[in-house]
Amino acid sequence: MLPVVTAQPKVKPRFRALAVAETGGGHALFDAVAKTWLNKLAADSNFTIDYLADTKQINEKFLKKYQLFIQLDYPPYPWKAPAQKAFESYIEKGKGGWIGFHHPTLLGVFDGYPMWQWYSRFMGDIQFKRHIPGGTSATLNVEDPAHPVMKGLPASFLTKDEWYIYDKSPRPNVHVIASIDEATYDPDKAVKMGDHPVIWTNGHVKARNLYIAMGHFPELLEDESFTRLFRNAIFWATERR
Repeated sequence: MLPVVTAQPKVKPRFRALAVAETGGGHALFDAVAKTWLNKLAADSNFTIDYLADTKQINEKFLKKYQLFIQLDYPPYPWKAPAQKAFESYIEKGKGGWIGFHHPTLLGVFDGYPMWQWYSRFMGDIQFKRHIPGGTSATLNVEDPAHPVMKGLPASFLTKDEWYIYDKSPRPNVHVIASIDEATYDPDKAVKMGDHPVIWTNGHVKARNLYIAMGHFPELLEDESFTRLFRNAIFWATERR
């Protein structure tokens, strides 16, 4: 069993957060920088954050300790049944908030694991088709500037990632907060969706939740728009509806 690593404030915390991120792989540099950033935010803002490298320890009793679940970079397919059941209950019953970065929409049949159908519906009833290896910069247009996670962000901003492409847009099933202007790809890429949401929330569950398609490059944590979005999301998601 892997140990839970915790960043602890010195006084009673406002809330407890759990972050799950794989060790190694193509997102290791992002995860390492994100953990450093999160530890500082936790210390400055008086909350605790625990880290897991996989979901093997997760069950309903384990999740009761946390008011926020951050899927920092962990895909939806290798979860065992107890972890799946606990997560579904956590989200459907609003036991805490959720923020997912990049990997949660890697939905399909991978490494011998079947599609987690509930999770696909949670992400807007989509399936992963392809991505942009090496990434590309693009302009993101904010569609809901009044949403609290967009407070202090410009109406559009430039960012870079290995953007995911799905079998269809999740828009009919989620509330889209920001989308990519694919005409601004730099360098230009042929891998496009047309309607391409990248930040959204699912209002069909009780938990406050936010999916953010970015999460590949460590430089994101040097981007003021990204870190402001991340910070806003944490404090919004921990509020009860």
